[in-house]
Amino acid sequence: ADTLYDVLHDPDYRKVWDKHMIESRDLGCLNPNNDVSYYSIKCPAPVRNRDFVLQRSWLQTPKEYYIINHSVFHKECPRQLGFIRGTSYLTGFLISPNGSSGCDLGYVTHSDPGGKLPSWVSNKISSVLAPKMIKRLQKAAKKYDEWKKMNSPNWKPW
Repeated sequence: ADTLYDVLHDPDYRKVWDKHMIESRDLGCLNPNNDVSYYSIKCPAPVRNRDFVLQRSWLQTPKEYYIINHSVFHKECPRQLGFIRGTSYLTGFLISPNGSSGCDLGYVTHSDPGGKLPSWVSNKISSVLAPKMIKRLQKAAKKYDEWKKMNSPNWKPW
């Protein structure tokens, strides 16, 4: 559970495992458990690339880990040329340890990709991409500890 939580937080490692990510950058820290960031993704043709400005919140309790986000406006991050600005109404992960080395992962997203996509296209893309993302996340978690030893092993601002 700790490793999966770290994989979801680590922006440098995200560049390694998230093949759809174009860019991710911090825009500001609101408090120790909330930040604002910019995130852009490659979309499959003929869909145009999307970007998001997100407020992310996280909490680690003795029994569960939460990471949630929603879209916000940030004056230093206007719409970008070549991207359609999407909206995350609520996207979140719930990580629950289920034994000595395993965990359960809950994932939910309610978002609007923006643009003129028919809802059936958006739903189809989501129903294919979300399960693939979870599989990539699982593979990434298995490789994270080894990667982290070689890449800023003591840096965990979350």
